[in-house]
Amino acid sequence: MQRFEERPLLKVENLTKQYGPGCGECSQPGRPGLIKNYCPSCGTVYACSDVSLDVYPGEILGIVGESGSGKSTLMQCLYFDQDVTSGTLTIDDPELAGENLFDVSSQRKRYIRNHKYGMVYQNPVKGLRMDFSSISNIAEKQIAAGGRHVGQMQSAGERLLDVVSIPLFRMKEEPRNFSGGMQQRVQIAKALSNDPPILFLDEVTTGLDLSVQAAVIDLIKQIQRDLGISMIVVSHDLAVIRMLADRTLVMLNGRVIESGLTDQILEDPNHAYTQQLVYSLL
Repeated sequence: MQRFEERPLLKVENLTKQYGPGCGECSQPGRPGLIKNYCPSCGTVYACSDVSLDVYPGEILGIVGESGSGKSTLMQCLYFDQDVTSGTLTIDDPELAGENLFDVSSQRKRYIRNHKYGMVYQNPVKGLRMDFSSISNIAEKQIAAGGRHVGQMQSAGERLLDVVSIPLFRMKEEPRNFSGGMQQRVQIAKALSNDPPILFLDEVTTGLDLSVQAAVIDLIKQIQRDLGISMIVVSHDLAVIRMLADRTLVMLNGRVIESGLTDQILEDPNHAYTQQLVYSLL
């Protein structure tokens, strides 16, 4: 658990992602004209509305919510897969000091993705080239981050595949030949190949068998323990968040409706929706 006197490694303030023009009914503070996250006057959908969060060094922040709550859109905005409508993103890094990273150039965003971020998507097809070998997928990320020494990249790739329990005799195989759980582990190895301080994991256990889910969760916990990487873990499953996250945000209709220590939220949820989530685990 982080010490709260530390500065956040990553800080987001008032992130909004809307689809539509907005109007006087839905653009006011608090957006009183919305029905859930939809404006009936102008048809605008607020996928994320005024979301703020901090991620501290070495912690895992969980984000939980039902399908359509905005959690995956939030992740895509943080990783620059989507542009935000408004908001600020800062990272406590000398290279990026004082910059709102949502406003920097596409070239600068690409640099941040290649050097500061790792991403593991729910669908491995989005994070892997299925017709490249596993070790070539890892090398692709290393090359994007400036790697040029073939021997060093090969050695690092083998080490990472070993970390995620992919047999080295299969490193030349294409991920399309692997099971879903193995594909996720290759994705994790690829995401770690640039030694990122921040790792995003979006619904990484969804669709996996329970035993495979447990193996992936154990791997994430081991990586966080051994490497001290800060992580944001998104899931609709509070049981996954309970096993992984130090702190948790609960999202509903594009907003953060509750936040706090994971144990605190599990033991004494305040919002009716969070109570429903917690009681569904019992």
